[in-house]
Amino acid sequence: MKCIILAAGYATRLYPLTKNKAKALLEVAGKPILNYIIEKVEKVAEIDEVFIVTNERFTSSFEEWANDYGGAKQIMVINDRTTSNDNRLGAIADIEYVIEQQKIDEDIMVLAGDNLFEFELTEFVEFFEEVQADSITTHELDEIEEMKRTGIVEVNSEGVVTSFEEKPEEPKSNLAGPPFYIYQKATLPLISQYLREGNNPDAPGNFIPWLIQHKQVYAFQFEGLRYDIGTIESYHKVQDLFKEEKS
Repeated sequence: MKCIILAAGYATRLYPLTKNKAKALLEVAGKPILNYIIEKVEKVAEIDEVFIVTNERFTSSFEEWANDYGGAKQIMVINDRTTSNDNRLGAIADIEYVIEQQKIDEDIMVLAGDNLFEFELTEFVEFFEEVQADSITTHELDEIEEMKRTGIVEVNSEGVVTSFEEKPEEPKSNLAGPPFYIYQKATLPLISQYLREGNNPDAPGNFIPWLIQHKQVYAFQFEGLRYDIGTIESYHKVQDLFKEEKS
């Protein structure tokens, strides 16, 4: 299994913090967000290679980070050749870019480079192997306003995803679908098909409602907190939370 970490965005909502620094490399309680994610990936025996896809502006920063990291996994930084928010490829197109550039022909785990989470990726992989199908993650939310800012998932009694809607005005459930996915290798050509049909290449969740029309997709519901760092306010909130935990 390969792991693709999405870090090619320009995080304009976090300016000036991300004007000259990639969001995934911002520090939370003394270490980069990316370190927390990679530490979870390190525990997954099935993953033998990690690809961090980024843009022209931040490639050297990620390469520097990778050289210093010294973990057990092989890490490669992929430059998607974009230079600004205006010509960015979008997350789904970035996934396709990595697959094609690296000629990947096996299962992939896709993770956003700006989300911190408590659950273990090893549990997610166990679930994926058990259901033998494409899998997404879900967790319960309590606040309606929070539900309107994320992907919302509906599942049936077997745990199969029946609907997925990005940032709905009227959420149909309280199950959020954060950007952590595992796709079977047989699904990889469908990513290219999705893009060829002219669908939205941006937020990675946009692929899911299309995919469930073509294949069964299962939802792994995790316990514990998940933090999406999208604004300066959310970044400071996470900083405070993690500093409290450390102390």
